[in-house]
Amino acid sequence: MKNLIIVGSNGSLGKGVTDVLIKKDFEKIYLIDRKFDDANNSSNVIQLVVNDLSSENEVIKAFEKISFESHNEYFMFSTVGGFAGGSSLDETEIEMFDKMISLNTKISFLLAKHFVKKVKNCLGGSICFTSAFTSFNPESNKGLYGLSKSALNYLVETLALENKENKISVNAIAPFVLDTKENREWIEKKSDMVTPENIGIFVSSLFENYKIVSGNIIKLPATLN
Repeated sequence: MKNLIIVGSNGSLGKGVTDVLIKKDFEKIYLIDRKFDDANNSSNVIQLVVNDLSSENEVIKAFEKISFESHNEYFMFSTVGGFAGGSSLDETEIEMFDKMISLNTKISFLLAKHFVKKVKNCLGGSICFTSAFTSFNPESNKGLYGLSKSALNYLVETLALENKENKISVNAIAPFVLDTKENREWIEKKSDMVTPENIGIFVSSLFENYKIVSGNIIKLPATLN
């Protein structure tokens, strides 16, 4: 049987992705976030509140609440990340560096570390992280954002190499601009955005083909219209 973990399921991206993936053929679906706007009463959906995913102890406790069984496959999609921009690197405070590394790299490392520890004793599975288009295309005044997402890309590629024998594939998506309420306030060309629902459909296809797709950071450019 297949089981799914969605980290950051209550955010703008997470809600759209969850709406798609929750309809797929998963025995159990675990939703992880700091809070939930609505309770989910579905018998196969379990909501787990985790206040600080940058704390290894809290990540460990969260995974202890998930039932990992040797005869099952497990899949995890993480929407977790953060954006910072507007300042050149020489004008950026060190606190912002720490924040970007924590949100975009450290949390992903901790999630992957403890997912692998559990799933390598199971039938297999897959992880998909959320990177960013700018990690391939450096932009002025977005240095820390791009740097931290580039580190995530390296993490994905390394995890894929290390976990081939564990039958765990690891990939990331790198959207151009996500179609969220926040982004709609500043972007002029709405057709440049990628919807959370389309991302959900794409991630589902990655999971369906996880045995042959690993180590990729997949650019998701503007939707073709």
